[in-house]
Amino acid sequence: MALIALFAAGPLLSFAAPLAPYADTAAPVTANSHAGMSQVSVSVDASQALRWVLDAHDNQGLPFVIVDKKGGRIFVFEADGQLRGASPALTGLATGDETVPGMAQRSVASLRDFERTTPAGRFVSEPGHNLQGEAIVWIDYASKLAIHRLRPAPAAERRAERLASDTPDDNRISMGCVVVPVSFYENVVGPALGKSRGIVYVLPETQPLQRMLGALQLSQR
Repeated sequence: MALIALFAAGPLLSFAAPLAPYADTAAPVTANSHAGMSQVSVSVDASQALRWVLDAHDNQGLPFVIVDKKGGRIFVFEADGQLRGASPALTGLATGDETVPGMAQRSVASLRDFERTTPAGRFVSEPGHNLQGEAIVWIDYASKLAIHRLRPAPAAERRAERLASDTPDDNRISMGCVVVPVSFYENVVGPALGKSRGIVYVLPETQPLQRMLGALQLSQR
């Protein structure tokens, strides 16, 4: 799996033709008509990330995903930038943008609450399976980070209710993986990313988005 470092020093990107300013709200807003996002709720960070990906052609002809942890949303796009689908998503319980050190040698079950982060960055995803044989999309295999369906979990976690709620405030519960409704995985994620590689952009929450995009711009050079 490929992960590009987020916060390398470098110039920040500027948007010559920024999208209209959006509030972080559940109300549908106009994000980018070309990408089919005219009736999708989208945050400022997600809309700017989308514009950057399309302008820079950073997805390199592959389908791509934007995971907005702060907004509790996932957006799946075709290779040409057309929106395939959007959905609420569950992400890591703890706030943070870094991968847990030594995660390759640890089990997911060993994670303490403050280590249950969904790391930010640009990842090259690959389809695969977990130990139970379930089809998933690996965001970063070494870090045991994936997009997968909602699974049975302790009742106290109320995962289905969290996905169905109107606010992203309760979407932080997973060990770090990006968890989506079963129907969304089967109808959107699987067809787009379940047979070949893709690009997954997990937006930061402790650092400015522009710093992440600046690091990605430097990596292209």
